[in-house]
Amino acid sequence: MITWIRGGDLIDPVSRKREALDLIIEGAKISRIVPHGVFQEVRPHIRQIEASGKLVVPGLIDMHVHLREPGHEYKETIATGARAAAAGGYTAVACMPNTDPPNDCRAVTEFILEQAERAGFVRVYPIAAISKGQTGEGLTDFGDLKAAGAVGLSDDGFPVVNSELMRRALEYAPFYGLRVISHCEDRNLSAGGVMHEGVVSTQIGLAGIPDASEDIMVYREISLARLTKKPVHIAHVSAASSVQLIRRAKEDGIPVTAETAPHYFTLDHRRVMGYDTLAKVNPPLRTPEDVAAVKSGLREGVIDVVATDHAPHSPLEKDVEFDRAAFGMIGLQTALPLTLELVREGVLELVDAINKLSWAGATILGVPGGRLVEGGIADLTIIDPDYEYAFEPDRILSKSKNSPFIGRKLKGIAELTMVGGRVVWEKK
Repeated sequence: MITWIRGGDLIDPVSRKREALDLIIEGAKISRIVPHGVFQEVRPHIRQIEASGKLVVPGLIDMHVHLREPGHEYKETIATGARAAAAGGYTAVACMPNTDPPNDCRAVTEFILEQAERAGFVRVYPIAAISKGQTGEGLTDFGDLKAAGAVGLSDDGFPVVNSELMRRALEYAPFYGLRVISHCEDRNLSAGGVMHEGVVSTQIGLAGIPDASEDIMVYREISLARLTKKPVHIAHVSAASSVQLIRRAKEDGIPVTAETAPHYFTLDHRRVMGYDTLAKVNPPLRTPEDVAAVKSGLREGVIDVVATDHAPHSPLEKDVEFDRAAFGMIGLQTALPLTLELVREGVLELVDAINKLSWAGATILGVPGGRLVEGGIADLTIIDPDYEYAFEPDRILSKSKNSPFIGRKLKGIAELTMVGGRVVWEKK
């Protein structure tokens, strides 16, 4: 079968070009990329997809999601999470290891890949644990995990407290082509906290988490990257102080990359007023000044990636008192329109926004994708940037509905998602 995607504007995040080009796809690969009007064949076996007025972009890649399987399938399964990812424009997601049991061995890694293959939606890349059982007490078998299919290492959900252990992880991981992803949190400072420590937490009487709990660990990871001369990736950056530390590290040539999530550039700690547990996340929503700093970090290239930190929870964990509620929110179907808001605000150029949603994550993890080139795999997303809608619960394909963006007016949607030349999502 030949597929002809015609009339759209193709975005290349690497060359930073937006061009009026058609894609000709044969099987799983892109066979030709040509200007509009060059390809004229009309045959019964050619499927035509009209993309006039739309953006044709590399399939989005989310390097930080929680799919909950194995162990917490009542919150999310690999199949439901992958389906939500496809609806959000993602062709690949990397899932964190804090499952039950955690992904710290070959058996769990292979199980995740088998479930993803069975689901048949998007590519799922397992991130394996740095330490056995995510206890921070001994390294996992990096080589065996890589051979099983892991693409990165993290104890996300838990910080690696032992600096010597983290040093060894940074030193050993590159031998296996794996990137270490750090959850930066000093739990001695964050213990008992449920939101950002500041004026709002004082006003509403909730225990706070200071930004120092994040930036202290960011500083340690930067120091270890300087010592070992090995790369480290900082997950879910939320604080202005962290952005500044990463900025200085990059200026000094230290091999550090970083990500943030849309809730850190769209919401601040005032969203917690009213004790809305949908806004409870770790690290917490911080001040308007932190939001501005995260936006500046994205604009300047200090923050490389927009990831979702998609963290599904059922009402059992969310419809309770704020102190007892679980941290986390879903994000696979809102990340694209929220990032496009930055384009309309002038924070990011469109090509840079697509870069942070695709190419940058692919490059850091060393996985395919992030560009549309002749001979390359046909993983792509067609975006309608002008489609306006309210994000209501009936749109949510995740098994859980814990989003603070429910009811919000959004603009921009994935109209079609294609993985390996196969349409896995099409907006009705």
